[in-house]
Amino acid sequence: MPRTFIVEADGGSRGNPGPAGYGAVVIDSETGETLAEAAEFLGTATNNVAEYRGLVAGLRAAHALDPEAEIRVRMDSKLVVEQMSGRWKIKHPDMQPLAATAKAVFPPDRVTYEWIPRKENKHADRLANEAMDAGAAGRQWEPGASRAALAAGVRGPSGATASDTAVTDAELSAAAATTAGTATATPPSGWAAPADLGAPTTFVLLRHGETALTPEKRFSGSGGSDPELSEAGRLQAREAAAALAVRGTVQAIVSSPLRRCRETAGAIADRLGLDVRIEDGLRETDFGAWEGLTFSEVRERYPDDLNAWLGSAKAEPTGGGESFAAVARRVAQTRDRLQARYAGKTVLLVTHVTPVKTLVRLALGAPPESLFRMELSAASLSAIAYYADGNASVRLLNDTSHLR
Repeated sequence: MPRTFIVEADGGSRGNPGPAGYGAVVIDSETGETLAEAAEFLGTATNNVAEYRGLVAGLRAAHALDPEAEIRVRMDSKLVVEQMSGRWKIKHPDMQPLAATAKAVFPPDRVTYEWIPRKENKHADRLANEAMDAGAAGRQWEPGASRAALAAGVRGPSGATASDTAVTDAELSAAAATTAGTATATPPSGWAAPADLGAPTTFVLLRHGETALTPEKRFSGSGGSDPELSEAGRLQAREAAAALAVRGTVQAIVSSPLRRCRETAGAIADRLGLDVRIEDGLRETDFGAWEGLTFSEVRERYPDDLNAWLGSAKAEPTGGGESFAAVARRVAQTRDRLQARYAGKTVLLVTHVTPVKTLVRLALGAPPESLFRMELSAASLSAIAYYADGNASVRLLNDTSHLR
């Protein structure tokens, strides 16, 4: 006889959409013992998205314990229960891929759904609120050890991180393609590949705050005066720190060695309670004789060198600066080092315009000239997720919403 597990799940959003999180618990139906727990802070999301993600996490937690088990899902979300039972249509595009992901965990004939009052779903509700509270405090939710899982020698979610049960963007893309009728007999690849790849390594990319040179749009690289943050830049660093504290997902901070980045990273580290690791490979381009000059001044003084630089990634700024090709090699090596060091984690990289644009360009497989077609504001946030199969997904570019 197969085992029967009860999965209770819940999700919430403080604002709808707003800071959101989910909680899920797996219970032995015979003994009533809690076998596994899962919870995660999601950043900004709606109640319904959080509830669906809680469902997926609970199903995955149960699958990790026994993939042959029968599952009874109990939730206080009428929407999720009715949609997953097939009685209501799933019309919202955000819900369709999540429902498809949930259906893929166990064969449908082994899962039943039951609506319960909120007061009977207190365990999952508590976990969801713990995840949201942790996110608001700039921390990750810490799962408790599952005695039953440990005794059985099973690595379930209660002995792991929330990423073991979380839904990745790659899975949602694959599920969305399936629900839209675009799936083919050929297994999807690239960004839409099935996410049996584990948790991605995510780089949150923060350009440093303003210096006195930033508003004047002067070349400011690694060969210049190494300016400090201006008062506006220090305010931007504090605003970025507050936004990252609310998101609650950053697990490590790595900074360029240049002063403006170290000051920006320090403000965030103080807010998040983390240390800052310095990485020389994240420094800005050396602009040679152009350091401190505006674009117009460079065009006036060094027109031939500037035209060559704009036309070829191998051209160097006047006076022996770095070419874009040299910067790309340095940044790619740094990316690979950091991916290996922080596999499966979310890491904040505090760096400069060229390194951020280069990481985005390399993730997209775009040509060098794309560097001139991206806007990157001071103290803006971008994000890239790197998967175990070598693929990458650009999730965010030049977000300045925390500065408004």
